[in-house]
Formats: sequence, C-alpha cells, structure tokens
Amino acid sequence: MRSQHTQNEVDVRRLGVRGILAPAATLDAWLHGVLVVLILVCAARYVLRHPVDLTAGLILAGATALAVVYTARPLVAGRSWGPTAWVAVVLTLWMGLTLVAPSFSWTAVPLAFAALQILPFRGAVGVVVVMTVVVSLAWNRITDEVDPTVVVGPIGIALVTVIAYRALDLESRTRQLLLDELTEAQADLAIAQHRSGVLSERGRISREIHDSVGQGLSSINLLLNAAEQEWSRRPDLARHHVQTASATAREGLDEVRSVVRDLAPEDLEADDDGAALPVALARLTEREGHGIEVQLRVHGTVVAVPPPVASAIVRSARGALANVVEHAGASRAVVSLTYHPDEVLLDVRDDGRGFEPNDGPGSGPRGRGLRGIRQRTHELGGRVEVESTPGDGATVSVRFPLEGRP
Repeated sequence: MRSQHTQNEVDVRRLGVRGILAPAATLDAWLHGVLVVLILVCAARYVLRHPVDLTAGLILAGATALAVVYTARPLVAGRSWGPTAWVAVVLTLWMGLTLVAPSFSWTAVPLAFAALQILPFRGAVGVVVVMTVVVSLAWNRITDEVDPTVVVGPIGIALVTVIAYRALDLESRTRQLLLDELTEAQADLAIAQHRSGVLSERGRISREIHDSVGQGLSSINLLLNAAEQEWSRRPDLARHHVQTASATAREGLDEVRSVVRDLAPEDLEADDDGAALPVALARLTEREGHGIEVQLRVHGTVVAVPPPVASAIVRSARGALANVVEHAGASRAVVSLTYHPDEVLLDVRDDGRGFEPNDGPGSGPRGRGLRGIRQRTHELGGRVEVESTPGDGATVSVRFPLEGRP
C-alpha cells in the first residue's frame, strides 16, 4: 500500500503538480477564470488611462502572451522540465507587465496560487518572495513617497498564505497516510480472515472425515476381521458380519456425499417432530457395538432440534463409541439422549479401563476423537464434559442449547 501511495505521487508529478496544494480540478478552473478576468480588466484600465502608443501595444501583447502561456500549462506537464519552465516564463511576463503597469499586480494572486500548486515548498516560497518584491517596487514607483503599508502588506499576506497552505498540505498528506495505513490494515485483516476461514474449513472437513469415513472404515475393518475368524466355525455369523460391513460401506458412501455437499445426514434433514434423531441413534448403536453391548436410552419429551445440532449429536455419538471400541476395553456402553426444556444432552458411558482426562483436547488415548467432538460442539454453541477415572470407565457428555425455548 505504501508503494501505491508512492505511485500516486509519481502520477501527480507526471501531471506537473508537485507542489503543496492538492490537484483540485475546481481550483484550476477558478484560478484560470479569475486570472483571465484580471488580465482583461488590467489591460482595459491601462488603455483607458494611457495613450494608445507603442507601450500600450506592448502591454496588450504581454497580457495576451501571459494568458496564452498560462493556458498552455497542460501541454508541458508531461515533461520533467515543463512545470519549472512554465513558472519561469509566466513569472517573467508578469514581472515585465507589473513593472510597466502596476495594476497588473492584482494578477499576482492567482499566479501565486498556481506556483504554490506546482512547485515544492522552497521553490514556491522563493517565487512568492520575488512577486512580493516586484509588487512593492511597482506601487512605490507610482507614489511620491514611500508607503510602508505597500511593502509590509504584501509581505504579510504572502507569508500567511504560504504558511497556511503549507499547514493544509501537511495535514492533507498526514490524512492520506492514515487512510493508506487503514486500507493496508483492512487488506491484512481480510487476508488473515481468509486464512483463518481456510484453516477452520480444513479442520471441519478433517473432523467430518474422521467421524464419518474414518469411523465407517474402522467398523468395516472390525466386521471383516470378525467374519474371517468365524468363517469356518460359524459361517452364518460370518455372513452376518459381511452383510453388516456392506451396509456400513453404503452408509459411509452416503456420509461422504453429505460431507461433500456440506449437508446434514439424510435421515436428519426433514425432522419436523424430532423422531429422526432417536431413530438415527438407535441405528448407530445397533451397528457400532462390534461385540460390546450398547444400549440407547431416551429421556424427556422428544422435540425437533436443528439439523446441524442433530448431525453433531449423531457424529459425536459415533466418535465416542468408536473410542470405546478401540481404546476402552469395555464390555458395555450406554448412550443416553436427554431432552431438557432449554437444551439437549448426549451421554456416552462405558465400563472400560478409563483414563486420565486432560484439559487439552488433543491429549490422552482418545485425543483425536475427543478433539473433533469438542471442536464441532463449540462451533454450534455447545459444550463437552469428559469424566473418567482409571479402572472405572468414562463418560462423554455433549450439551447443545435449544434456541427459542424457555
């Protein structure tokens, strides 16, 4: 953004505007109009008060040249030497006219503004000083005695004008610098937000794949291993394991499609009365036990919950049961779904070996699954509690508020 500010200054200099005044189109138009009017009035005043002779012709020619040169400024603006040469020619013409006809001193005002707009500060101060001296000499030439106001007045006005516009220029540059820094900060913030969104989305997809595809593949692997062990002794049970693995694979495919579409599981999309959530948990407990006795208990009045919350409950239950099967060494687990007036609560309790719970979501033997449960729950405004003691099982509790209910 600093480079953009520097480029703006280069573009301004290329247009021949390097001074302490901003390149305002309205200011240029007013300066041009005022100068033309003053040149016409001063020329007419000289012709009306002096005889038409060679001096009058030179005055009219000089006034015409001054107006033409002033108007030709855009033609030399694109050259490096253009603005400085333009100021020198205009200043020379003006000095000649003013020393011969002091009434042209009035044109010093728009010409001084033009110099302030084009030249840098030191150059503009030098031009204003020269113009002030010329005005004083011209007016003292037509008076019988020296008038101190003619000297002090223009000097004071010139000094105040230069200092005032210098202050305005510094304030304008400071404000522009602050705007550039603000724009740069906003751009950095947008980049940071985009990066944060990308990381958040990557984390969400990672959790969804872990709790859907990953857990499904783990279940299929356990079922196929069990089928292989029972293939000779109990072929009917082995065939049942294979059929269950096939059904799990089909459901895993549906889960993958849901993750890709960023939708809730299909059996939870249309849930007007809330019955789909207990049904989905019942199906989950039936196929995710893998030799462990899993019971489902539903307490309270069943109500409809938002599809994202229902999806998070099902995925959290799947992740918790997968941890029980893979790490807990349990023989029994209980999945409880409790409806309170203002929240819905999921508890997954097992009688396994337990572990030392840690505040860090990524630690412990069940770290990856618990971390995904925590992150998903927190994104939906819920909270997770883990209670466990080595040798005494573990309980994973997930709570979600029910918005719009007392």
